[in-house]
Amino acid sequence: MAEGCMMALRYGMVFFNLLFWLGGCGILGVGVWLSVTQGSFATLSSSLPSLSAANLLIAVGTIIMVIGCLGCVGAVKESRPLLLTFFILLLLIFFLEILSIMLFFIYQDEIDHYAQQDLKKGLQLFGTEGNVGLTNAWMIVQTDFRCCGVTNLTDWFEVYNATRVPDSCCLEYSDNCGLDNPGTWWTAPCYERVKDWLNENLVALWIFALCTALTQILGLVFSMTMFCQAVKVETFYA
Repeated sequence: MAEGCMMALRYGMVFFNLLFWLGGCGILGVGVWLSVTQGSFATLSSSLPSLSAANLLIAVGTIIMVIGCLGCVGAVKESRPLLLTFFILLLLIFFLEILSIMLFFIYQDEIDHYAQQDLKKGLQLFGTEGNVGLTNAWMIVQTDFRCCGVTNLTDWFEVYNATRVPDSCCLEYSDNCGLDNPGTWWTAPCYERVKDWLNENLVALWIFALCTALTQILGLVFSMTMFCQAVKVETFYA
């Protein structure tokens, strides 16, 4: 009976971690693809230049792959140290995620203020040498969200020291369209536009978060159950 239960747990754990590992491979693959094909698309932040979508996906994918591999090998070999390591790492990530969400809601106003100030500092690097990624990022955001500047299109006036905006702020894009005729520029602030987009997709974001949490909880339950069962089996045959 114990052996049958252990076998079922092993297959369940292996299957779960195989999916976990494959998911990590997929995320890593997308990150590498973005890095190779969209290498010039970096980040809007001036203080965190390495915080790009590609780098984040590569980091997350690698972590998921390592944890999934630990769980898979631990289940196949019925290794208590590996199963326990898998459980501790997954539990640590789970708690860090909860802590991050709590801190975000507690300090939401401070985060908003810091983010806006940091983004405005990033505008000063727009179009400068060595900041092609940041320049492309702003062009894409302003074109896709039909907005201009961080909190106002006048944010760009301080960058150019003139009544001028990037061409990506124009309602109809054309070369040097941002030099004159303010009536043809987007007026909506990009920061608010992105926040509105996130609010519109809040249900999808929460569903994704709940699915992620459920997957992690299942991983914790599987690994600890198998760990305890391995201890019982070893004690039984001792």
